[in-house]
This record gives sequence, structure tokens and C-alpha cells, in this order.
Amino acid sequence: MRLSLFQILVSAAALAGGLPAVAAETNVIAFQKVHSLIEAHCFKCHDADNAKGDLDLTPFKTQQDYERDPRRLEKLLRFVREREMPPPAKRPQPREDERQRLIDWGEHTLAHIDYDKFPKDPGRITVHRLSRLEYNNTVRDLLGVTNNPADKFPADGGGGGGFDNNADTLFVPPILMEKYLEAAGEVLDAATPEKIFAARPGWFTSQRAAARKTFEHFTARAFRRPVEASEVESLMKLFERANQRGESFEAAVKFALKAVLVSPNFLFRVERDQPFAEPYRITDYELANRLSYFLWSSMPDAELFEVAARSKLRNREVMEAQVKRMLRDPKARAFADNFAGQWLRVRELKTTVQPDPRRFNMFTPELREAMYAEPIEFFASVIRENASLLQLLDADHTFVNETLAKHYGLTNVTGTEFRRVALPHKERGGVLGMGAILTLTSYPQRTSPVLRGKWVLEELLGAPPPPPPPNAGGLPAEDAPRNGLTFRKRLEEHRKKVECAGCHSRLDPLGFGLENFDAIGRWRTEIRGEPVDASGVMPSGEKFNGAAELKGILLARKDEFVRNVTERMLSYALGRGIEFYDTPTIKKITDKLKQDDYRSSTLVMEIAKSYPFQYRRNAAQEKNP
Repeated sequence: MRLSLFQILVSAAALAGGLPAVAAETNVIAFQKVHSLIEAHCFKCHDADNAKGDLDLTPFKTQQDYERDPRRLEKLLRFVREREMPPPAKRPQPREDERQRLIDWGEHTLAHIDYDKFPKDPGRITVHRLSRLEYNNTVRDLLGVTNNPADKFPADGGGGGGFDNNADTLFVPPILMEKYLEAAGEVLDAATPEKIFAARPGWFTSQRAAARKTFEHFTARAFRRPVEASEVESLMKLFERANQRGESFEAAVKFALKAVLVSPNFLFRVERDQPFAEPYRITDYELANRLSYFLWSSMPDAELFEVAARSKLRNREVMEAQVKRMLRDPKARAFADNFAGQWLRVRELKTTVQPDPRRFNMFTPELREAMYAEPIEFFASVIRENASLLQLLDADHTFVNETLAKHYGLTNVTGTEFRRVALPHKERGGVLGMGAILTLTSYPQRTSPVLRGKWVLEELLGAPPPPPPPNAGGLPAEDAPRNGLTFRKRLEEHRKKVECAGCHSRLDPLGFGLENFDAIGRWRTEIRGEPVDASGVMPSGEKFNGAAELKGILLARKDEFVRNVTERMLSYALGRGIEFYDTPTIKKITDKLKQDDYRSSTLVMEIAKSYPFQYRRNAAQEKNP
């Protein structure tokens, strides 16, 4: 093989002690061998025409190409490491030493990427409309109302990362403007007067002076920034018009304030362009807004406004103190409900999940509500106690009330209030043993190892399988034995189809490990008179039996889990999907998490301090990836 001058120099440097020999081998010679393997075993399915699994490898011809796109390299490595690719039934397999060579090269490459050299980009700009939850919480904190007017608004769509606070999907259909106007009148009528009127007419205060002071105070809070004189003057004109019609002082003020509550400055989280050609740091008020809607799904409180007014929020120590304070506040419950409820998909428990009432008549509305509350309470405790994120995979406790405790067979729990309880065995601990997850990943009459395996891959590991082929077929709605075959045996027969084997080898073992839990999360030892078989074999050859051992395998893949949680939470915090230019931020956060024993507050804090969270670029600076 002919070496370039660069390769000769690198090799010489290694021999002289300037570079480790392994680095020289990896960066110079190993890539050529690895690239030949990739061409031979991967290009047929992962070229521009096919790009199966959304992976096109043909643009990657040099070491530097892979270094510039570590996310794609990580995806390739996962496929090879877990023996998902090449599909055994379709393609010749690389020898074991060839597979290991590719893995060693990829891991070395990822470990030595200089992320500081990546171009910095805080992301796309889309004006962020308040979601329904954010609207309800904002009018609650602004006006003291609790009637949740946004519940009457059209539903918000899910966007990047699967969250309904994604700015790209928060459209404004015409009917929504009508709802905004209707809601403005409702909340002003229901509001606490301490919350609206900063001043009232009196011996020494005219109606105009009282109205002006009220508008200045209210509008600054509603717009979540200092109010401009021209904005106050516009409201004064509306006040005077109503006043001239004979309206009372209070009615005239409320008439003007309706304009505030239907203004884009209230309905949207507006961030104004600045006269900079490159990305720039956002203002303290804009940072306060990002932080409050991240952790509270609501507007900043008085203390956060005050810190922003003094231009102190960008100070590292001040930011850390505010994040800790906000996480201790009861309003942080919205973070657990909104983020964890969507990430873990337990919101579906309240909308689309319906076990067969004839077979599972014990699945009452009270049990449904208790199931929904458990993962939210658990996630909230992880955040509140600054516990390890790995407790989401495995823990020795959970949170239950009497209804859920009876469902799980736990004793000495009475009443509707949720409380922390120790678990007697390891199978139940962590989200995989929670009734909400087990029920939403089942069919109405039976469990589904496929759905459960898909949920683990997608929601916990961030490695979703491709959709099934059109001719994949299906299985019966119930799990009774047929033709002498248990449901598991029939599923194993289904896996023998060439077009199904690749995905099912990843999905089924994960789901089989949870078969001791029935379709509504109860513990069981047999299915239709046959003993439960909860054993599984991973594509990598790892064997396990039951939920406790399955969780051990997932904990061994904690880096994938932590990276996935980081990507999901960063996406939620930014209100947009994760892009290729976010890779350095994700790497920096996950490295810090590893150093801090995966503490939850480290994740929140590092996101709040991250480059994309604290910077923006003007709309005119939009870039195409």
C-alpha cells in the first residue's frame, strides 16, 4: 500500500516518540483497513439509494469525514458491536478479528476527537409560542388564576425529541386567536386584584397616573422584560377610549390589558435580534425566561426578574444558585410532569391506553391515575434529592399510594397520598418495573415483548429500530397457546422470517426479560398455565433471566442511557430537536456527568450553562446543515 507524505510523517513521529504508536496506526493505516471492511459489508444497505436505518455511509471516505460526524460513527459502532449489522440472514459476516478491528478503530477515533475545533452554532431560530401547559402556568403566576383556560385550546403537536414545547410545531391556527381573546377576558375577570392593579385613583393619584403605573408594572411582568414607553402609551390610548365611553376605572384598565394578553410579546417567548454578525449571548431577561420555562414551564418569579435586572444571571455562581433554588421550588413539579411524562410516554396512559375491561376489570380510573403518578413522583425525587440518573434504571424503592401498593402486592400503605416505600425484590425497581410503562407497552389482552423491547431501545437507549416491513405480518391479540405452541414459541417462529429476524433479535430479548409482568404490570409466574420464560439472549451473546438481570445489562450500557437522557433533556430545554452541531455540547455534558457520578443536578446545571442555552444567532444567520 502506497503511503502519502502525511502518513509517512505521522508514522515517523510515532517512532520518534512524538505520537503513541497506537494513535499512528489508528489514524494512518487502520482506517484504510477499516474502510475496506465498511465498503464490503455496509455499503450495499447504507448508500445514498438505500440508507437503511437512516444511515448513508457513502459520503465518508476519510478519517476526517468520520471525525466531523461522531454521531454517525457512534451509530455505526452500535450496529457492529451488537451484531445487528450486517444482518446475519442477508449478508456475509465479517470475521471476529475484523469486527473487533472496526470497533477498536471507532472507539479510538471517538476518544480522540477534538470537539473544541467544531464550529459553534447555538441552533435555529423559531419564535416560541407558549404551549398549553406553559400558558396555563403563566397566567396562574401572572394573575393568580387556576382555571386552566388553555385546556380549551387546540392540542399542541409533538416535535423534535418528542416534546410538545418544540417551537417548530407550535403553530397559531385562526381558531387559536379566537381562544386567546376569549381566555384573556376570562382570566382578567377571575384574577386577584393584588395581581392586576399596581395603583388606584385617590386624593393624590389621578386615574391616568394609576392606570399608567398599573400598565408599567403589569406589562413588564406579562412581557417578561422591561416595558417600553411606546407600549405603555398604546395601552393608555385604549384606557382613555374606554374611559370616555363611561367605563369604570377597573373596566377601562382591564379593557387595555386584554391587548397585553393577546400580544405576541405575551403569547410568544420573544428574543430580539441583536446587531451582531456572529452568534451572541442572550440578555439576562431572555436567559431568565429560558431558565424558568425549562424548570417551571412558566414565567420567571420576582427573584429571577430582580437578578436579571441587575445583569447578574450570566454570572456562573449566581446561575448555579438560581438553578438550585428553582429545583427546590414546588413549581419544579412541572418539570417532572412535562419532561418525564413525555420522555417516558406515560401521558399515553391517560389518552390511548385501554386494557381489556373484561380481562382486566381491576384496571380502575384510580389505578390509572396512580400508575401515571408513580414515574412522575419518582423522577421528581431523583431531581429533588440530586440522586444518580441511574436510579431510573434500577432502584430499591419507588413511590406508591394504597391503590398502587395493593396492585404491586405491597403492604402497610394506606390512603391516597404517595409516599416512598422500599421494594422487597429487585425486579420492580426503576422505570421498567412501573405499572405505567408495562401497561402502555402492552396490548389490551396481552403483553407485547416487541412493544416493550422497542420502548427500551427508543426511550432508554436512544436507539430506535426501523419500522417493520409491510409484509411483516402480525400475531394474535391474545396469548392463549395454539397448535401446542405458547405465545413465546409463536413469536420465535415469527422471528425466523428473513425480513423480520434483524429487528426482532434486538427487540424480543428485551421484552422477554419483562414477561413476569402482565399487561397491567402485575407480577406473575405463569401464563395460561405455563411457567413464565423470562430469559433472553442479546445480539451480542449476553444472556439473562428476568427483569433484575436485564437491568444489569442495561446498566452496563449506562453511557448510552446517559447520552440519551442528555439529548432528550437538552432538546426539551431548547425547545427544538437535536442537531449535528450540538454534539460538542452533548459530549461535554456527558463527560461532566460521568465525573459527578451521574448526579441529576449536574445534568440540569450543565444544560443551563451550555452554549446553545445561553447563545443565539439572528434569523438572517440561518445555516443549512
